[in-house]
Amino acid sequence: MGVNQTWITEVTLLGFQVDPALELFLFGLFSLFYTLTLLGNGVILGLICLDSRLHTPMYFFLSHLAITDMFYASNNVPKMLANLVSQKRTISFVSCIMQMFLYLEFAGMECLILVVMSYDRYVAICHPLHYTVIMSWRVCTVLAISSWVFTFLLPLVHVVLILRLPFCGPHEINHFFCEILSVLKLACADTRLNQLVIFTACVFLLVGPLCLVLGSYSRILLAILSIRSGEGRRKAFSTCSSHLCVVGLFFGSAIVMYMAPKSRHPEEQQKILFLFYSFFNPMLNPLIYSLRSAEVKGALRRVLRKERPM
Repeated sequence: MGVNQTWITEVTLLGFQVDPALELFLFGLFSLFYTLTLLGNGVILGLICLDSRLHTPMYFFLSHLAITDMFYASNNVPKMLANLVSQKRTISFVSCIMQMFLYLEFAGMECLILVVMSYDRYVAICHPLHYTVIMSWRVCTVLAISSWVFTFLLPLVHVVLILRLPFCGPHEINHFFCEILSVLKLACADTRLNQLVIFTACVFLLVGPLCLVLGSYSRILLAILSIRSGEGRRKAFSTCSSHLCVVGLFFGSAIVMYMAPKSRHPEEQQKILFLFYSFFNPMLNPLIYSLRSAEVKGALRRVLRKERPM
């Protein structure tokens, strides 16, 4: 019993175990993706704040999505980039727990905000005459605040359950950040309660929201089919298909990670799946949800026109 340790000071993130030359290539590639993520979401957030024409429920929720993506990427990526060019890949246990907490919070917020956005589009397309009543600013504010509060409290439960566990050596996490399942592998005690809570949370945060999103878009597609204009149907299908691709990849990957049998997904494959959350989803969201919008393009032109010297 003397070798067991109930509290540890730091852990090692093994990250990507590849050749040094490949590490430098990955550092450059991931730095580019991270920059594009911050730039794309920052532009969208700035346009929504500066242009009063974008002060609508749809862009209100898009601003929350942009904030979530920026913070989510910033929680995981900088430490991963530092580890790619450093021999010392340790992180304090307190920082590790904080990183895990923020990861769970922002991932949960992404799930909920995608649900709210799909509901907003459903009301706008299927009930346009009642849109301003159903999606009033009071309702939008309550939905946003409730989402943030819920996604703060749920990770807190996971953290409390993890901190009650004793931890044994070696203190190595085979991941590029402190992902909750990887942290649980450090524990030298029964973690079935933790895993049950994780699975239950996945049902409420992944399966439930995915069903709601798919239900909303199913109703939207039925409404689109009733549009007589072929051009109108084409544009609506293009927008909905893009949104559904992002939603499907995000929720599908998460369900595979947390609800499928673990023996089928080796740790190296898990890292690749998590790269999607850290880079591709936050980077694609501004393009899919915003930059293809005529309203956003118009706002960008107006902002650039104001800043152009006379």
